[in-house]
Amino acid sequence: MVVKVNTATLLGIEGKIVIAEADFSGGLPSFDIVGLPDAAVKEAKERVKAAIRNSEFEFPAKKAVINLAPADLKKEGSQFDLPIAVACLAGTGQIKGSFDDYVFLGELGLSGDIRGVSGILPSVIGARDAGFAKFIVPYENREEAALVENVEIYGAKSLSEVYCHITGEKVIDKTETQLIHEEELLYDFDFYEVKGQEKLRRGVEIAVAGGHNVLMVGSPGSGKSMIAKRIPTIMPPMTFDEVLEVTKIHSVAGVLQSGKAVTKRPFRAPHHSASGVSIVGGGAKAKPGEISLAHKGVLFLDELPEYKKDVIEAMRQPIEDGAVTVARATGTYTYPANVMLVCAMNPCRCGYYGDKNKKCRCSESDVAKYLNKVSGPMLDRIDIQLEAKSVNYDDLQKPKGESSAALRERIEKARAIQQERYKNESVTCNADLSGYLVEKYCVLGEDEKALLENAFKTMTLSARAYTRILKVARTIADLDGRENIDTMDIAEAIGYRSLDKKLWK
Repeated sequence: MVVKVNTATLLGIEGKIVIAEADFSGGLPSFDIVGLPDAAVKEAKERVKAAIRNSEFEFPAKKAVINLAPADLKKEGSQFDLPIAVACLAGTGQIKGSFDDYVFLGELGLSGDIRGVSGILPSVIGARDAGFAKFIVPYENREEAALVENVEIYGAKSLSEVYCHITGEKVIDKTETQLIHEEELLYDFDFYEVKGQEKLRRGVEIAVAGGHNVLMVGSPGSGKSMIAKRIPTIMPPMTFDEVLEVTKIHSVAGVLQSGKAVTKRPFRAPHHSASGVSIVGGGAKAKPGEISLAHKGVLFLDELPEYKKDVIEAMRQPIEDGAVTVARATGTYTYPANVMLVCAMNPCRCGYYGDKNKKCRCSESDVAKYLNKVSGPMLDRIDIQLEAKSVNYDDLQKPKGESSAALRERIEKARAIQQERYKNESVTCNADLSGYLVEKYCVLGEDEKALLENAFKTMTLSARAYTRILKVARTIADLDGRENIDTMDIAEAIGYRSLDKKLWK
């Protein structure tokens, strides 16, 4: 008799149903797992054997074959241990009970305990969409799985608990659906700690209000990194759908903290020595990279010219498209990468080119060589360019500035205007506008057109820079609560595109 047990695997960040089929027959004792298993799945037979025996069950001296269907889909990871063990117990008549409507996920220890695995959330979502509503998952993954609505989650600590649940001897308590509480959104940083730098604060406020990319250039110690770390504190709270989407990515990557949902906007700051694969994603198992882990949040690249040139260039397409597509022999995977890119850099290697207080030690050719590590096409994808001037003593003696809460309140009002405007479109904020949507929602009067035309010709702007100026101007108008873009909005937006003309001569 063939026994079938439901489980799931991951294809990128999407969960797919897998059926673990078990067949026991006469012949020499053996245990084979088929269905394109990777090394971790093949090793499951040793873990399953030991777990069954140490849980006071019998592993029969028969020829055992486990098939993970569909056979043409590669199976990776240790989450198949539990369904294989259940199939073995049911196939040998040791479990008597109905479990056709359950999906099993979990790794087994040799003693029979069930350990947590990565990718639980997308696996549960995929199985729910396939029509399943009951799940037995590792106890430490139960809160993550319970984020999914309209399902029953049972967190099990051991194979014996699963046996008792299926047979009805002792039912596992159902995990209640997890809710997100406001107190979880507290931050250790606040914008009131930033002294001076009013222009930087204004530029960052505009960037967050419209979801625009931003570059800060200035001397060491001018507050670039300090401001960047505080950007998540002024971003609007994530919606429940965004929480699920971001948590899925972190779950697949195996970086989810204690199995809990990601309720704060992600802030990822990879070191400049990071490889292209670690930033963009990929590798042997095509895992999400830093740009995907920062989805719906901030990707902060400090000391931008210190990154390898191929790494910087590899980010151009994901930043433009909001997604990363990784092609491997086993398949093609697409990971979302809708991030707010925040970059910071010194104007030269010594850091003091153009500084009024300290003399630069670099030659003109050294400065040009350093700046040219950041290409024109990459600069073109950055909407707002800000100069971070050195902070003087008087600035440090000033009282506290505006708090993150005050900034966030204005930003949320601007975002609400955008959400209402784009409720029938496929975009959610001004930075996402493209093609005909820019023409539709960034309408200019004659004076505004004349000003932008003059800037386009005198500054030799690209078509992409022209479009981004329009989108930034749209955001400035939204912050002021105005329906129409005026000349002051255009002028301010143009000012945020002038730094590359000053430095990258």
